[in-house]
Amino acid sequence: MSGNSNRFALLGGRVAADFANTTQGRAGTLEDWAGLVAFLEQAQVISRERASALLPLERTDPQTVDALLRKALALRISLAQALGALARQEPVEHASIVTINELLQVTEGHDELVPEDHAWKLRFVAREKHPEWLLTAIARSAAEILSEGPAALRKCANPACPLLFYDDSRNGRRRWCSMAACGNRSKVAAFAKRTSKPGGSR
Repeated sequence: MSGNSNRFALLGGRVAADFANTTQGRAGTLEDWAGLVAFLEQAQVISRERASALLPLERTDPQTVDALLRKALALRISLAQALGALARQEPVEHASIVTINELLQVTEGHDELVPEDHAWKLRFVAREKHPEWLLTAIARSAAEILSEGPAALRKCANPACPLLFYDDSRNGRRRWCSMAACGNRSKVAAFAKRTSKPGGSR
């Protein structure tokens, strides 16, 4: 799976926001089983070894793969609707929550502290009883964001960029999906606008 290690631009700060962003070509588009497995590996929901074991299921168990992929794409639509509404500070429609709740109901598991960036992070470890366990971390992430409310969920300040992100910056003032991409583009555009005016900086 190493060839897919950077297939998606995971700029959302939470796995649910990253998954919702896979509808956009800019973040990497998820359309098939290989894409779903690649996303789960890159988002560290599953290990590289598990990803390698899952890929052949498309050939050996196509019915399970087809059903799970349909659920994954339905979840993504629900996330895009629910998190998009949250970022706009609009009411979240109940219909957008149904798919999330369905996934939360079918899979059991436990929370576990794992090391990350010289600190500890709480991660949900699903019990692999049903195939849907692969989507549980995404559904749980969405539930956490939605229960927290709109304060930290944002849409990129670049009007041309549709990406969502969870702002966990220290001062809570993150504006861009990526400073290296949209943030710098905005600065360059603002500078060009200033210098094009009569009397502007040279």
